[in-house]
Amino acid sequence: MRAPRKKPTRKVAPDIAARLGHRFSLQMQGDGNIAASVGDYSVNLGQFSGAAMDHARHLSTGLPLASFAGKSKLAREIDALVHRLARHGLLEYRLSSSRDGPDLVVIEPQVPDYWPRRAKLSSRDTVVLSRFAYLRRRGNEMVLESPLAGALFRIGDPAIAATLATLSQPQKLGPKALSFNLLLLELLVESQILLKLDAKSGDGLRVNEGDGNLVLWDFHDLVFHTRSTEGRQANPVGAAFSYASVVPPPPAVRPRWPGNKIALRRFPSLEPNSLLPKLLRERHSTRDFDDKHPITLDELAQFLDTTARVVSEWKSGPYFDGGPEVTYSTRPYPSAGSAYELELYLAVSNCEGLACGFYHYDAGQHALVAISASAQQLQALSVAAQFAMDAPGQPQILITIAARFGRVSWKYSSIAYSLILKDVGSLLQTFYLAATDMGLGGCAIGTTDIDLFGKMTGLELHIEGPVGQFALGRGKKPEFQG
Repeated sequence: MRAPRKKPTRKVAPDIAARLGHRFSLQMQGDGNIAASVGDYSVNLGQFSGAAMDHARHLSTGLPLASFAGKSKLAREIDALVHRLARHGLLEYRLSSSRDGPDLVVIEPQVPDYWPRRAKLSSRDTVVLSRFAYLRRRGNEMVLESPLAGALFRIGDPAIAATLATLSQPQKLGPKALSFNLLLLELLVESQILLKLDAKSGDGLRVNEGDGNLVLWDFHDLVFHTRSTEGRQANPVGAAFSYASVVPPPPAVRPRWPGNKIALRRFPSLEPNSLLPKLLRERHSTRDFDDKHPITLDELAQFLDTTARVVSEWKSGPYFDGGPEVTYSTRPYPSAGSAYELELYLAVSNCEGLACGFYHYDAGQHALVAISASAQQLQALSVAAQFAMDAPGQPQILITIAARFGRVSWKYSSIAYSLILKDVGSLLQTFYLAATDMGLGGCAIGTTDIDLFGKMTGLELHIEGPVGQFALGRGKKPEFQG
């Protein structure tokens, strides 16, 4: 009688171990609950068996992924615990030649859902570094990272760094690669730090890496985009005052230059009935909104018509022999090269006449188009904005300003992302002045989650992504006590 075939199990490299980040510790409770903590911050991870708690203690030094890759009840418990830790960004992954050996490489996730996965490589394959990969010093460590990767790799062995340096040119792996290096190379290919070349990808140079939208990105622009927003990095973001004890704050007003002073106060200002100076001086950020009297759909339509609607469309002839015609539009705010690459996405929480949800503003048709997004995603977006503003409540409408990056980078090199951010500044001031004129309140927000936006829209980060946010609504009037 033929023995029943065993079901294939998930192959996990025995050299990879999950480990708690160096700042965190596990608290084992008497009732079986496990919590992860750092300082005063604590995350409850659930209730587990005594055997699972015993295994969990190894997470302080490293728990091999292979040790819980099976189907037993204990393995499933450990797998659930480790994945919960991973979702909270509390894990790193060490690669070593033996369990007690030194760290050769440590993987630091930059996105919450990162899990070490391996691309399939053989001794016949050829690999090369992505043009977005870079090796740099961080403190006393050497790290390898890429804006396309969900993790960075902390290199602990100088020989590995030397091997990586040779991959600036395509290298065929050969039979000697079938060792520890192959495991690392497979992880790097899966993370898009390395490219696996084939007949279509040629030598792996710029025009052969990724799709046409990725070709348009300069290295420094994509690094700046992903490292100055949330969602694709694990660095502290916002008002951290990281070096306040080292460097004093610069003064609010620059000290005078030496030399003759020409006083300007004696010259008359604009005509007293001019509206512009009044709007500029009254403009301010509003963080507290009146949810009993929210903004109306009529007001929102007027606001978008005033600030962002397409006024006209036109075409330009080819810029070079054999080049294509280029289409352009005109809108109420200035834009570099008339690219008008900015798109508006509205998370509506409280607007009279408009259902709560997520919408794209079609500037050409002056219409809102509903986008399917979960209630959890909308809540996460609004709560993050509330936190960023340090506001008492969520904004009535949160406008995410996204960029179709290729509209600018198709024409401009080296300065494309810089131009986009200048356009964002112009649009934000336009928003402020329109809101002030209409008696509404608004607040520009300094950061946004590019990963969450990608999940809500299904758009890849290098094609279209958020570059700014603006909270809009009816400001709460101050209460006067008489």
